[in-house]
This record gives sequence, C-alpha cells and structure tokens, in this order.
Amino acid sequence: LESELFGYKAGAFTDAKKDKPGRFALAEGGTIFLDEIGDISTALQVRLLRVLQEKVYDPLGSVSSVKADVRIIAATNKNLDELVKADKFREDLYYRINVVKLAIPPLRDRKEDIPLLIDHFISRFNHLHNKNISGVTDQVLATLLEHHYRGNVRELENIIEHCFVMCQGEIIENKHLPPSFQTPADTDYADIKKAVTLEEMEKIFITNALRQNNGNRTAAAKQLGIHKSTLFRKLKNLNIDM
Repeated sequence: LESELFGYKAGAFTDAKKDKPGRFALAEGGTIFLDEIGDISTALQVRLLRVLQEKVYDPLGSVSSVKADVRIIAATNKNLDELVKADKFREDLYYRINVVKLAIPPLRDRKEDIPLLIDHFISRFNHLHNKNISGVTDQVLATLLEHHYRGNVRELENIIEHCFVMCQGEIIENKHLPPSFQTPADTDYADIKKAVTLEEMEKIFITNALRQNNGNRTAAAKQLGIHKSTLFRKLKNLNIDM
C-alpha cells in the first residue's frame, strides 16, 4: 500500500525496474480519497501524518522528499474515537483528518439510494464484463429494497456483480440473485420491522420510474401499469416533486 500511495524509485525492491509515481503524485493539485483509513498500519499512519503536517513524502527508495499539494478525503466504517482510545489509531492523525466530518447513514437507512446505486453498478459492470444488461426486474428491485445490508454498499455491489455472472440476458431476474435470496433461510425475522414500509417502497418505485423516463410522467405511469391521473395523485400524496 505504501508503494501504491507514495510511489517508488527503480531498484527500491526486487521488481522495481523503473520509477513509478504513486497516487499522491498522480493526484497532485487535486484530491485523493483514502477508503477504510481505520484499517491502515501504524507505520502508514506515521507517513500520512507527515504528508498532512509537512506537505511532503518520500517515495520508496528515494533519498529526497517530494512536495505534496493534495486534498485528502478519508472514509471508514470503524469508530476512530474508539480506535484512538485503544491506541490502534494515532490521535494526532485523527485530529488532522477530522476537520470536516460527514456521517453517512448505512444503506439500510437510505433505501431510496438503492435504485441509483443499482444503475451505477450495472453501468460499471456492463463496461467491465462487456455486457449490455439494461436493469433489474421490479421483483428484483423489491427484493433488494427489503434486504438489510449488513455489508453496506459493498454488499449491494457484490450482489449485482454476482447477478452479472449469472445473467445471460438483458435484464436481471430473481433467479440471478445469490443463493441466500432463493431460500427462506435468508429471512432474518429480527430485521423485518426494519424493512421499508409499503408507502416507502411505492415512493421508491415511482421515483425510479420517473428517473428512468427522464421525468416523463405519462411514460412513467405506463411503465408502472397505472393511469396517468393515478400517478399524479400519488405524486401529490407522497410529496414527490420531479
């Protein structure tokens, strides 16, 4: 990870046949995103602290420092306050990165983002797997809206990638979902009370249909299988403004 972030000079280690810039060099003048910062080693914490304090870093094998002009955004699913108390995360680094703190709710608490994330992952996996999958069926969307997502967004990403491997057609169906979705054992009755309500699900389906039809309410109503006047009434009752 250190060589990935800071780069290295030729001869720094066995396979280092030529200089390679790290992520900090590539992000010069811009922004670098460090995911899961709560999992990095103590040694790497020290090196990051130097970047933040002195605005310099040393590529592996280098005898001179390189200036760093980079904005750092860090994310973690760990409680850094607890890690600091347990001496597993440097307190000085914590206060350096904790300038503007944004707490993003887990995916299970923002179900309205699921259709957008599904579209994003489908677009990405279409490119990676050279496929042309258009989306998921309403049944699959309903199933994914009900899921609890203990693994957060990464779990949804893994589910969609599994579906891509299994799907040979143009749309993802229930049969393409992972095996855990195919059996009653997948149901966690302790989590049922946390599932989306009928009204919430209806709102998500309508919003998704409008988005897929670029705000065209007539087309969205047709996709949903309801009359246009019914859609207008639901938009008003559910406070949907699109």
